[in-house]
Amino acid sequence: MPDTLTVAVVTLNEAANLPRTLASVRFASEIVILDSGSTDATVEIAESAGARLIEEPWKGFARQKNSAIAHATSDWVLSLDADEEVSTELASEIEALLAGKPEFSAYRIPRLNHFLGRPLRHGGYWPDPKLRLFRRGVARFEDRPVHESMKADCAAGLLKGNLIHRCYPTLDEYIEHMNRYSSIGAELLVQSGRTSQSLPSFLWNAIANPAATFVYNYVFRLGFLDGREGLVQHLNHSAYIHWKFVKAWQRGRPPRF
Repeated sequence: MPDTLTVAVVTLNEAANLPRTLASVRFASEIVILDSGSTDATVEIAESAGARLIEEPWKGFARQKNSAIAHATSDWVLSLDADEEVSTELASEIEALLAGKPEFSAYRIPRLNHFLGRPLRHGGYWPDPKLRLFRRGVARFEDRPVHESMKADCAAGLLKGNLIHRCYPTLDEYIEHMNRYSSIGAELLVQSGRTSQSLPSFLWNAIANPAATFVYNYVFRLGFLDGREGLVQHLNHSAYIHWKFVKAWQRGRPPRF
């Protein structure tokens, strides 16, 4: 018999994204939706798709995702964000893998990120492999407040099919997201004592670092091949780095009256 698969997703007001995600994983044995108080149609969409709905208070990205994984009952788990979907090629690949004898107990999946509706295939955004498919019990997310990543207790293989990530359909959403994440990143910098209080460190972290990141990703990593969307993305990503260090500097400087 093929190994069974649970798809685990955490949600909070994901009615705009969830139908695509759920439609792409109909082949799964079980779908677990861990919701944390959605006020839109997220719950109704999950229930109508036959998902097992669990409601828990928000605990942070890593802890919430690990909690969703803990509710899985299948042999394997595929952890997805609500704005991610499994491509047709990836679905077929996973089904074939679980029907046979997998060489590894965990697999990384290439992720194709979309910005303003355009897939980014250059500038460091492709193939962006993420460890997401694993035998239940061998992997979990690191408990970090931002940019959480999954770690496995074993070697991981690499699949070929794409995980499609429709992360920022509008510029407003991207700017709001980067503003929020830069505040979290700034707090981590403050906790580690990296507040750029000296002039050389401030000039490097807040000005030279963002500029160098833009040149490296947009020019040397061919981000310019992704059109105007690529230009906008790389400019704003550099702005995010600037915000993060400037916010840390502001929080770390002595009070002024």
